[in-house]
Amino acid sequence: MDVYYTIKGEGSGKYTEKMSRFLSFAVPVDDAVKAKEIVKKYQNDYHDARHVCWAWMLGPGRTDWQLNDNGEPSGTAGKPILGQINSFGLTNVLVIVVRYFGGIKLGTSGLIAAYREAAKLALDDAGVKECRQMCRLLVEFSYETADGVMKVIKSDGVETVEKRFDNMCSALIEFPLDMKEEITGRLQKVEGVMLQEVAQS
Repeated sequence: MDVYYTIKGEGSGKYTEKMSRFLSFAVPVDDAVKAKEIVKKYQNDYHDARHVCWAWMLGPGRTDWQLNDNGEPSGTAGKPILGQINSFGLTNVLVIVVRYFGGIKLGTSGLIAAYREAAKLALDDAGVKECRQMCRLLVEFSYETADGVMKVIKSDGVETVEKRFDNMCSALIEFPLDMKEEITGRLQKVEGVMLQEVAQS
């Protein structure tokens, strides 16, 4: 099955190490534009903090990711944050960790451990949910063949997003990606049906 995991909702955590305070936030995101907007908002909200570090992972295939150390030594902040996202096996998530410096340097290993723990606390708080990749299909058909089409689109697991009945009818349907071959095969057997895959919005 085409399953992936993301967070149930927003989560947060607090971690203190040698007077430095780490505030962490896990936020659900669908695309890089939204993620960048959220990062900017947190940078504005916590403008008095020494560092606002972050990492995100996007897409069911977990192929689109970015991280940022925001002034911390390279590899000590963004990388351990992303490491926790990977450890949970998550996608479509942004984790931000805000650091208020407490006056005592933590060293490389201390920073990595602190950012890792702060990210984990936010992800634990957010919770994990299972999702399935979906396929969206625009089905166009004549009124005469509506019965044949309706038998297919009323199948278990198929959701009708919208439909229009006229001389030429159409239905926008959504179903799990692993049902694509079965559903399209059945629809193609109905005479005169035209199918068009629609990108998820």
